[in-house]
Amino acid sequence: MAQGKVEICGVNTARLPLLKTAEKEALFKKITQGDTSAREKYIEGNLRLVLSVIKRFSSSSENADDLFQIGCIGLIKAIDNFDVSLNVKFSTYAVPMIIGEIRRFLRDNNCIRVSRSLKDTAYKAIYAKEMLLKKNMKDPTLSEIAEEIGISKEDIVYALDAIQNPMSLYEPVFTDGGDTLYVMDQISDKKNKEDNWVEHLSLSEAMKHLNKRENEIISLRFFEGKTQMEVAGMIGISQAQVSRLEKNALKTMKNYLTA
Repeated sequence: MAQGKVEICGVNTARLPLLKTAEKEALFKKITQGDTSAREKYIEGNLRLVLSVIKRFSSSSENADDLFQIGCIGLIKAIDNFDVSLNVKFSTYAVPMIIGEIRRFLRDNNCIRVSRSLKDTAYKAIYAKEMLLKKNMKDPTLSEIAEEIGISKEDIVYALDAIQNPMSLYEPVFTDGGDTLYVMDQISDKKNKEDNWVEHLSLSEAMKHLNKRENEIISLRFFEGKTQMEVAGMIGISQAQVSRLEKNALKTMKNYLTA
């Protein structure tokens, strides 16, 4: 895929505008009031996000123009669904949306064909997850998604697994102000749960130096083997916040243990 192109889909990427924070805020306020010209300007001012995302798919055989167009769809969806009250940067919200849109496109065009019924189930689950997340401001559980769309949890898991492409454990899935959440952060640590390695590091004493929330997160993650997504749902905060608090807690404990 030729990433050195100056022009993609008739857009001169070298001349794309770069909006300042104040400009973005002013434009988005107009967008919420139904100003279509402000919406177009906001889209154009964020096309650099799409360009940065499609570089991640340089190994794909798909044409850069196609990926750019699909990425723009993800950008538009992000603009239409962005909630300024969340107090997060637009780019933080938009990048995963753009990546998701491109991945869905690549899956649909993959040489390994997945049945339409499986795809329909998977997309219903993904859509339900997005809607529940927007409604409740936290990641929904598998049970909540299953109840929302009236499909068993087993069928949802099977369908989602069928449309997945293999990825690295270090594949970034979310970035919030420099704190990157990786695939490995979403995986339960079964080995550590079974071996109880934390007991050999006097962690009970180290954990006394944590605040109540950090203590709860460490207990759920390393004593009960929960994923960060599961922990976020249990204590009612975002997965990115869980990741940040977990890292801070582990740093505090490490400093105590090595002092």
